[in-house]
Amino acid sequence: MEKFDLVVIGAGPGGYVAAIRSAQLGMKVAVIEKRKGLGGTCLNVGCIPSKALLDSSELYHQAKASFATHGIDVPDVGLNFEQMMKRKEDVVNTTVGGIDYLFKKNGITRFEGLGSFVDANTIHISGEQDLDIQADKVLIATGSEPTELPFLKFDGENIISSTEALSLKEVPKHLIVVGGGVIGLEIGSVYKRLGADVTVVEFLPKIVPSMDEEIGKQLQKSLQKLKVKFKLSHGVTGATVTEDGVLVQAKDKKGKEVEFKGDKVLVAVGRRANTDGLNLDAVGIKTDQRGCIEVSNLRTEVPNIWAIGDVVAGPMLAHKAEEEGVAAIEMMMGQKPHIDYNLIPGVVYTWPEAASVGKTEAQLKEEEIPYKKGMFPFKASGRARAAEESEGLIKVLAHEETDELLGVHMLGPRCADLITEAVVAMEYKASAEDIARICHPHPTYSEAVKEAALAATEDRAIHI
Repeated sequence: MEKFDLVVIGAGPGGYVAAIRSAQLGMKVAVIEKRKGLGGTCLNVGCIPSKALLDSSELYHQAKASFATHGIDVPDVGLNFEQMMKRKEDVVNTTVGGIDYLFKKNGITRFEGLGSFVDANTIHISGEQDLDIQADKVLIATGSEPTELPFLKFDGENIISSTEALSLKEVPKHLIVVGGGVIGLEIGSVYKRLGADVTVVEFLPKIVPSMDEEIGKQLQKSLQKLKVKFKLSHGVTGATVTEDGVLVQAKDKKGKEVEFKGDKVLVAVGRRANTDGLNLDAVGIKTDQRGCIEVSNLRTEVPNIWAIGDVVAGPMLAHKAEEEGVAAIEMMMGQKPHIDYNLIPGVVYTWPEAASVGKTEAQLKEEEIPYKKGMFPFKASGRARAAEESEGLIKVLAHEETDELLGVHMLGPRCADLITEAVVAMEYKASAEDIARICHPHPTYSEAVKEAALAATEDRAIHI
């Protein structure tokens, strides 16, 4: 029976990054992955393919809607959906192949199959061949899967998860999105740009509830300009597949029954930790109702078994899993890494993009933390106007007394990249004044961050 210093179960962003870091630190490491391709949900059926389609659909939309404003006449713009999907697959395959290369470069052993515990040091692999391997330490990084509603079960054809939504054969005529969170809005915006009618049905009275409310409202207005329809405060109760589509039943906030008819229904109400099949009972590890494993500093109650990413508490984000993967390995090796969970940024990759880090205004009010805020709209940005990208704003929240940055929230062009300035600043306990005093290149979108910081500092914004 082959023995390793570390066995990682799952080769998603958390697992493969942890494996590479452990190899860098001299460990003999093996990774067990049930998919043929490495990279987990993110690379195969999540982050990477969705961003490929988001970019392609936005370019198509711009060609139809705004190229003429730039003086670019492109008559009879056509959609080659088959080619768009092929490009998406090419991007996925290239990225997955890159992880294969990194495994070989770092001498990581890869096993294809389903890993499950025999005991704390023995892992059984069920695949093309069954075998057991030994491990001094084990890292669980099996990720998550879409949550299925008991009254709205996936059939893979009419009622679908994000996985199927990223591989459709044609653009739906009417896509009904159940859930107004990040995944539903991103995929819904893709198909809206490509010509589908899109209706978002959300149980809560607002979309993206985890983000700052003001940004959520701005994002909803932006998507409504794209002609996305929203049915908020509507609880879906079921669906009926008919010969020509799907009827979705729901109740509005007054309890009135309503129906929505579409040809595809995307259920995007969250994700559930993927811990089934690990045989955790064999080692005495328990999970909560979402399947998540309880950990203390990423360590389970079994001393040599660790868990990271979507299988533990916290936001189900690839970059959070990566940070936890590195931290877990370094702690195993006696180092003292650091993760500030308040500074894990969240992004919605619609266009314009929404991004957020730190406390929201509602959280500051609830926690009775004195704060001040500064806002700057992109319509006052010369760079944004030059690019016809003047939608959105930057919002900076700082402590009323100390001026320390408490949260930064934004909607606008390239906000997925702009948010990193705020993350770095907050990591170093910077103040709004610090950002306001930093020279930003002109003309750039990043100047809006500086101006919002100036607005939070004695209302000193220059360009508004």
